[in-house]
Amino acid sequence: MSIMVEHEKRRRDILEKALDVFMEEGFQDVTFQKIADRCNITRTTLYIYFRNKKEIFNYSIKQLLGEMEENLLLVRKTKNLNCADKLIRMLLFIIDRLEENRRLLSVILNYLLHRSGSDSNPDDRVRRRTIRLRHILATMMIEGIRAGEIRPVNIRSADDLLYGLIESAIFRLVVLKHPSAVELKQAVEMAVRQLQVSS
Repeated sequence: MSIMVEHEKRRRDILEKALDVFMEEGFQDVTFQKIADRCNITRTTLYIYFRNKKEIFNYSIKQLLGEMEENLLLVRKTKNLNCADKLIRMLLFIIDRLEENRRLLSVILNYLLHRSGSDSNPDDRVRRRTIRLRHILATMMIEGIRAGEIRPVNIRSADDLLYGLIESAIFRLVVLKHPSAVELKQAVEMAVRQLQVSS
């Protein structure tokens, strides 16, 4: 059991240090050797944990999105909240994670802006996780409409609106380098309250 714990601890350490290298040099200029050097391990040891730098990169994104998805599903199952409050809690959680992970977001943006033709598609697993996050938000709205707590609206349009606030948070945090996303958190609450049926 302790071997498995040590393996996961080393894996997390590699991901954290690799992220520093990606931030300093950009995805294109990072080599597997540079990551191994930063981690004070050999390239051979690094291969035990990851096949290549893209796998390290994708795993970092997958880890963040997986954590978000787990939390959103927990919020969805919360019994003492109405659907609007669940949506607000979900969206605020996502924005909080984005604020905490702005370094990773910066690396992702840099990667997307500088990728070449052969590398033009993001990892399918990452794309699927992003779609699942959107699906959870849409499902929550559908449940709210069925429960009479959310106004009957076009789900796709409402989902685009809410997800657009998430994309706006990414833009503000990474491109504009705002210190926080407080205004967007207020916009999230305002948008969801507009969807809520008045009591």
